[in-house]
Amino acid sequence: MDEPKKQRVTDEKTGLAKAEHYCAYQERSQQEVRNKLYDLGLYPDAVERIISRLIEDNFLNEQRFAQAYVQGKFNQKAWGRIKIKQGLKLKRVPDKLIAKALLSINPDDYMAALNDLIEKKARQTNEKDTFKRRYKLMQYAMSRGFEADLINDVLKNSELAKS
Repeated sequence: MDEPKKQRVTDEKTGLAKAEHYCAYQERSQQEVRNKLYDLGLYPDAVERIISRLIEDNFLNEQRFAQAYVQGKFNQKAWGRIKIKQGLKLKRVPDKLIAKALLSINPDDYMAALNDLIEKKARQTNEKDTFKRRYKLMQYAMSRGFEADLINDVLKNSELAKS
């Protein structure tokens, strides 16, 4: 069955209204808004004017977005700094803002989250061989975006890697 045709928006005022609504719903990066406006069918010069207007009116703020993204991914999904940084880079957030936002993660909470993550995975892992078990726990934590040196510290200081 054919999909209904999307309504193309060429009017800048309509595009601005839609973009304001889009930004009011949740924090967005400039790139997300830009992509949305292009999907609506607006021309590049109109898109840039709308984005400038959104920034002036404080609908769009990259620092606020980066902060919300970091807190959300860390608190809700228990992602590590590496994975969060990758996600922000995909959203084309500037490196300075990424670094500033990552500093907002409390180091004690970060280590507690890593400990919890490894403990939970250790309970689910049936591997008897200590080396394989340690490797599996290490790989899992790294896939969640945590740094290898921190994972090693946690595994050394705990009995989790031993079967």
